[in-house]
Order: sequence, then structure tokens, then C-alpha cells
Amino acid sequence: MSLWTSLEPASATVDPGGTTTVRLRLRNTGDVVDEYRFEAVGALAPWATVEPPSLRLYPGTTGSVELTFAPPRTPDATAGPNPYAVRITPTEHPEATTVPEGNLTITPFTEVRAELIPPTVKGRFRGRPRLAVDNVGNTKLTASVSGSDNGDQLSYGIHPSNVQIEPGRAAFVKTTLKPRKIIWFGSAEQRPYTLAVQRSGVPPLDVEGTYVQRGLLPRWLAVFLSVSTALAITLVMLWISHQPRVSTAATEKLQEAGTSTLQPAPAPPPKVSAAPPSDAVTAPPAPAPTQQAGGSGGGDEGAAGGGGSERQQKKKESKAPERTAATAVQQLAAGDPGGRHICYRVYTPGDGWSDAVCDGETAGAAGSGMPIKAVNIAVSGTKGTSSGAFVHDPESTNGEGHFPEPWSNAVDGIDNYVGSTEKDAPSMLGFTINVDGGKGTVCQSSYVHNDTWLGLACDEPGTGYDFTYAGTHDNASWIEAVKLRV
Repeated sequence: MSLWTSLEPASATVDPGGTTTVRLRLRNTGDVVDEYRFEAVGALAPWATVEPPSLRLYPGTTGSVELTFAPPRTPDATAGPNPYAVRITPTEHPEATTVPEGNLTITPFTEVRAELIPPTVKGRFRGRPRLAVDNVGNTKLTASVSGSDNGDQLSYGIHPSNVQIEPGRAAFVKTTLKPRKIIWFGSAEQRPYTLAVQRSGVPPLDVEGTYVQRGLLPRWLAVFLSVSTALAITLVMLWISHQPRVSTAATEKLQEAGTSTLQPAPAPPPKVSAAPPSDAVTAPPAPAPTQQAGGSGGGDEGAAGGGGSERQQKKKESKAPERTAATAVQQLAAGDPGGRHICYRVYTPGDGWSDAVCDGETAGAAGSGMPIKAVNIAVSGTKGTSSGAFVHDPESTNGEGHFPEPWSNAVDGIDNYVGSTEKDAPSMLGFTINVDGGKGTVCQSSYVHNDTWLGLACDEPGTGYDFTYAGTHDNASWIEAVKLRV
């Protein structure tokens, strides 16, 4: 068996998102009729089609097929030359396979996306948002990040200020916003700002955010101090004007009582008697009998003993079994086997574990000031969940907490715990969460101490955002309540 092949052209160029066609010509140089099957092989095979997929040729005849390449406009379509090949298998002689090779050059394209996490931050002295920069092009991205605002009201600490990002990857830039003036009293003020992602030769990509600067001392505290000072001055003046007079009546009464007790009664006048004095001595009167201590107390002691015996005979009430997040989600799954559900509860000092809630309900006490120290989560219909606690770090040097332990995970219907219920466990600043197996997404909203409910945020499986973060990174704050749904 003999076969002649030719690719026309041998090297081609295509834009991501477009198509190009290469012709494969072949001649049957053998002496038998044969049918040839065609298959694209190599890294470009998923984006290549061959028409027709097979061709029958007589000896000495020539035929052709067309290879169409359609690379997508995604980071997977790597810019630059990409080799490819076509496997030609004869039906009569399958062992005599021929593999002609060619080259396809994919042109480069750049596409950048940026997002502030969170878009609104609050604080008295600083705010710490993060800028996520995604390279969704097919070439390496080099960019710088800078900040600006109207009126030059904020200063910006950006790290790193320059990033290099491979295709299909993302970089996170930490930003520290500091107001140039302190608000001592009064309501919070909004300060819009812009972070610009600048690339060479193209206009910058602007991402807008808001820094809400709160007063150092709340207005109610100033009113409270003023009213308290006025009341204190008023009470002092009233005390001075109406000072109570101290009386010595108690001392005088005591002296009178002592005098009447010690003064002897007047002696009766002596009697004149003609009889001689008697030598007999008059015996003193016998003392009156006294009641022995405890004579009438035996009955009370018996009664007390009887009461204690009755209390010991009371039956102890049995404690109801604990209702965890898994218990709650299993009940939902039993009534909705094909649905997706998430149940959760939180642990706070003093109150212990809260009741388990599900699918967007609030767990915790927003505005109570009580920090969450642990979270119990369970899911159904998502092939499980993973999560990790971000807690207060007393040794922090950058004002942020840390992840003390690796992520924990659990399959559907099983409890997943993050954080700690120990007495001296640190408060949770936030936690990461996702659902496994690519079945659906998880969304969260959290209430930050002395702040407000943060906006609803969800993970985006397959785009680089495979998890979402609930809470804050500020080491001086914590979360008090949370809502989750899948």
C-alpha cells in the first residue's frame, strides 16, 4: 500500500473565536481500491473537524478533505504556533497508518477583568479591600495598580503595585485605604474612590469602590456625656443646698438608758422591832427552770430530713438530643430529594449553639456585639461542602487575622465544623465556603461587628472563584450573624 499526502497550506493562522480551513490532498499510489478514514490528533484536536470523515480512492486517483479549526476565545487557546496532525488509516491495510503534520498559529488577544472585594468597606482609621485581577486572555498580562479619589481625601497602600498574571489565572492585590482627616463626632461619610489597572498602550481599567468613614466617637456618646455632666453638676448643687443635719438622739437615748439601769432604787425606812434579831439566814429563791436548747427543734429537723428525701426521689428530666445542621438538612432532603439545601448554626460565648436555620435564614444575633466562634454547616444535593475559619491573630503585624487550620470538608448530610468552641478560642473574623463536585454555587451575606450586613456574594465554579468569603479580614472586628443559601 502506498499513499501520497499534502497539507495546503502547511502553516495557517487563526484568531481565537474565529475559524480557518486547511486542505489535505492525498493520492492512492497503490494498485487496489482503498477507503481512508481521517482523525485530527494533538492539542488542537478538540477544535478541529474533518469533512468528509472518510474517502474512497481508486488506484492512481487523487482526493481531498478539509480540516476546519475553530479555537475558542478563552485562555485555553494558547497564543503562538501550535503543531497538529491528521491520522489517515486505510481500511484495507490498517497497519499502514500515515500521519501528516502541520502548524497552526493562534493570534494573541488580551482581556482583563477586575473586581473589588468587597466593593464597600467601612472603618474609622483604615479600610482593607482586595482587588481581584483576572487574565482571561491567552497571553501573559503585565499591569500596574494605582488609586485615586476626588479631593485627595484618602491615601493608598497597594501591595503589590505591579502584577504579572499567566493566562487563565488571577492575582489579588491588597489595598489599605487611610483617610487624611479623622471624624471625631457625627455620622459616617462616604468617600468614593477608584482603583485603576493600567496596561501599556491601552486605556486603564477603572474599578470603583466606596470607603465609608465612621466617626471616632458616636453622636449618642457626645450627647450622653453632656447630659451626664449636667446631671452630675445638678446633683452636687442640690447636695450642697440641702445637706442633711446629723442628730445625736441615739447617743442621748443610750445615756438615758444607762443611767436608769445603773441607778439603785431608794431603800425603805428601817423598822423598829422589840424582838431580838434572829440568827437565821433567809435562803435565796430558787432560779426559775429554763428550757433546754433544741427541745422543740426535733420536729423541724425531721421535717427537713423528710423534704430532702423527697427531693432525692424526684426523677431527672431527660435532655433532648442536640439538633445540628445535619439533622435539619436531612429533614429537608427527605421532603425534597432532588433539591439543594444548606443548613447552619453558630456558636457564641454565653449563648452556646444557636438553633439550626436553613436556606438564607439568619444565624446569630446581628448588632448584639457577641462574636461568632464556630459555625456548623451541612448541605444536601451538592456533593458536600468545604470551609475554613479566618480568626483573630494576636500576633498579627498587618492588622489582619489568619487561617489557623486547613479547610475542613464533609459530604452531603454530614456536619462540617469550622472554628472552635473552646473557652479561650479566638473570635471568627470570617470564613471561606464552597460546595463540591461543581453542582451549583453557594452564596453568603454576613453581619460585621459595628458595621452592617455585607452584600450578597457567591462563588463561581470554573472561573477561578471556586469559593466565597463571608466576613472581614480586619483583626479588630468579627462577624455576629450570617446567611447562607445554595
